[in-house]
Amino acid sequence: MPRYPSFNLQPAKEILVFPPSTLTRFYESKLHLRHQITSRHARISRIISQASRTEMKNNQQPMKLLSLNTGLPREVTWHGRPVTTGIYKQPVQGRIALRKLNLDGDRQADLTVHGGEFKAVYCYPFAHYDYWKKELPGRDLPVAIFGENFTTDGLLEDSVHLGDVFSVGSAEVVVTQPRLPCYKLGIRFNSDDMVRRFLASGRTGFYLAVTREGQVAAGDAISLIDRDPNAVPVSEITRLYIAKSYSDDDLTSLRRALKVEALPASWKDYFRECLHKTDSSI
Repeated sequence: MPRYPSFNLQPAKEILVFPPSTLTRFYESKLHLRHQITSRHARISRIISQASRTEMKNNQQPMKLLSLNTGLPREVTWHGRPVTTGIYKQPVQGRIALRKLNLDGDRQADLTVHGGEFKAVYCYPFAHYDYWKKELPGRDLPVAIFGENFTTDGLLEDSVHLGDVFSVGSAEVVVTQPRLPCYKLGIRFNSDDMVRRFLASGRTGFYLAVTREGQVAAGDAISLIDRDPNAVPVSEITRLYIAKSYSDDDLTSLRRALKVEALPASWKDYFRECLHKTDSSI
């Protein structure tokens, strides 16, 4: 006869049944504890944020708007064909209204890639002009030749972060992204190679969105008033954009950047794709 396994059956344990009032008190206690933990984390975040702002103010270097530049689109000939571009800017005097989409008197030609809420203002550090004078000997480099609206002093890509909020004049602005040059920079410099050299230099400048409209003028002080807790330097974002592979630290920076509210959706989509490809290759 076949042998069947024997089972040592234990008597069923007593099932505990709690009255509804007891369960209600249990869940209320659990929710209260969760609220306390959340509130404590929020207080800690506020303390850290306040300490960060205090440290920024103590370490802040003088920052200034040296030149305010505007221009309207114009048609030029490039490689035998007409091209409309708004890269030609000129310094302007007096106070100018800074609005959500641009400065009064300033426009962009191709709104599919230029201008808009996240590119209302383009900033370029004046300190980079010395670098380009050495790189382009004999080339005349008037202020605003890079197409910038703000020629600035004291703001560099390695010290300015995504999500940094600045006051300038009576306006407030937030840093959104580095500049990725298009072929029209080559038009301005009469050199197709300038686009490659510009990006490779890391001296890209950066774009601002306008969080509070106001009046601005050359000579205005620029003050850092807030920094995103996940802030990543603009120079790091440019490096990550052109990188062919990523270290663990790079992946951490990518994930931090995705948490910065000011970073446009198109950049976040690109970085998410980079993370997905990296995860798939592991």
